[in-house]
Amino acid sequence: MAGLDEILNMISAQQKQTEDSIIKAAETKAQQIIKEGESKAQTAYDEYIRKAKTQHERDYENSLSAIDAEMKRRLLSCKVELINTAIEKTIRKLKDLPDKDYFDLIVRLAEKHMQTGEGTISFGSSDLKRLPADLESRLNEKAAKSGGSVKIAAGSADIEDGFILSYGLISENCSFRAIIESESEEVRDIAARELFRQVE
Repeated sequence: MAGLDEILNMISAQQKQTEDSIIKAAETKAQQIIKEGESKAQTAYDEYIRKAKTQHERDYENSLSAIDAEMKRRLLSCKVELINTAIEKTIRKLKDLPDKDYFDLIVRLAEKHMQTGEGTISFGSSDLKRLPADLESRLNEKAAKSGGSVKIAAGSADIEDGFILSYGLISENCSFRAIIESESEEVRDIAARELFRQVE
């Protein structure tokens, strides 16, 4: 019996050793899995934080760009509105000039557009009613310098101010708005320089 007990004890000891070895290997493997998992989790976390930070910075830059673009758009809109208002005020001021100053301006403008040959100058109905008696002779003095002549049309033109100067089939609209629109870029540049020079 003693020999059998010894054999059983040896088997039990070997079994215990094998179990201990298996448990130890399992614990080692488990620790390795945990360590690898923690490393992967940390790597994934770091990558997420890096991407989130990059996206946040990109979103921040995009927001700044959008705000800057909106501010520039609103500033430009405000400038355009101010320039248009200045132009409208200028037209109103010209239309409201006293008769003498108004028709002195008409003569100066007409002289710049006169050509050789016989021309006809037409006025709007409101201007036609207040024409100075000597206007046609004054216009012809200027026209003579270009080798031409001008007569005032009896009928009214469909304009609010200024005049229409015609030579045969060619007519030029010299109403104040038409003059400004024909030279709109230059007029707007001048208005912008004056307006924003005063603001600075």
